[in-house]
Amino acid sequence: MTTNQRNLEIEERHVEKKSDSSLVASTFIKYAAYVIIFFGALYFLVRYVFPMF
Repeated sequence: MTTNQRNLEIEERHVEKKSDSSLVASTFIKYAAYVIIFFGALYFLVRYVFPMF
């Protein structure tokens, strides 16, 4: 009996998720500004525009 031996090379990959904290912070500030502007415009409409009708 002959035994067939296979030589397998296994490549290991280590995937690291890179997170740039300054990018995360600037994105949060950007969307927080969007929310504040949206609610400011909504407040303006409710407070000053709707009572005119």
